[in-house]
Amino acid sequence: MLSLKRLFIFLFGFVFIAILTLGWLYYHYHRNLPLPVVPYEFSIEPGSNLKQISNQLAHEGILPNNWSFILLSRLLGKESAIKAGDYRLTREISQIALLEYLIKGDIRQNEVRFIEGWTFSQFMEALYEHPNIQNTTLGLSEEEILRLIGASENAAEGLFFPDTYYVIKNSKDVDVLQRAYRAMQKHLQEAWSMRGDSLPLESPYEALILASIIEKETGLDSDRAEIAGVFINRLRIGMRLQTDPTVIYGLGNQFDGNLRKIDLQTDHDYNTYTRSGLPPTPIAMPGLASIYAAVNPATTDSLYFVAKGNGESIFSTNLADHNRAVVKYQRQRKK
Repeated sequence: MLSLKRLFIFLFGFVFIAILTLGWLYYHYHRNLPLPVVPYEFSIEPGSNLKQISNQLAHEGILPNNWSFILLSRLLGKESAIKAGDYRLTREISQIALLEYLIKGDIRQNEVRFIEGWTFSQFMEALYEHPNIQNTTLGLSEEEILRLIGASENAAEGLFFPDTYYVIKNSKDVDVLQRAYRAMQKHLQEAWSMRGDSLPLESPYEALILASIIEKETGLDSDRAEIAGVFINRLRIGMRLQTDPTVIYGLGNQFDGNLRKIDLQTDHDYNTYTRSGLPPTPIAMPGLASIYAAVNPATTDSLYFVAKGNGESIFSTNLADHNRAVVKYQRQRKK
């Protein structure tokens, strides 16, 4: 009988303490926290873990301590759900409301967008012109920039994946560069691992070069693999690629929008009319579709193609048919 009484007292005490604890936790997590100033702005950097975020918010005076926010996040199973970004608090807020706010990611979006087919100079111009990105690479050479981000290549062209990148206020340009470089390396290696058989490409970098040419030759997804097939066929038989975008890239600032016969005849590293094989580097930032087309080209007998003027291309297996197509569609474009 005595043991039952003790058990009852123990259970009662346990329940009482549990109720007090739950009550305290409810109050602790639902009471509003005083902000250092109103409105209060803060940023959570990409890649920050829960401990780092809690330490930051406690250090900035938003949280009373770091451990209670960690406990709350783990109790709710939300420890990896917090989104990076720039936040603005306009009133006092409780810890649980703050967690919901950070999970929802109701942030002031700062984004920088890099377009498929852009060159490295266009990429850097977008970085330098962004109001929320610190320019730390101004005046550095391509080689110096590549060393900063841990790249082993010597030329920057084509190494950065075109995408929309979200940044926090005062992000450094080198951090964005590193993210875009790593994204391209990831996509390129994945594509290379799924490449077709017997391609005349010796490395992922050569695939990247070809992908950049495909990117500049068409914006039409349905034509990418066929255009890749034409270039692969030419590489296999030792035929020159004879693609205008490489010549235009090699002309640089000298190109005035009008590609002349003399331009096709003047030899330089990127003139695929005078030189066989691939150019020495990519000529732009290719998107994912062009990368996969380069390593998985269409099986085709075509050796030529010409743009129709509406985004589509006409493919030919011989020069006579190609010349007829050129005359036909060039005449249509002049009408």
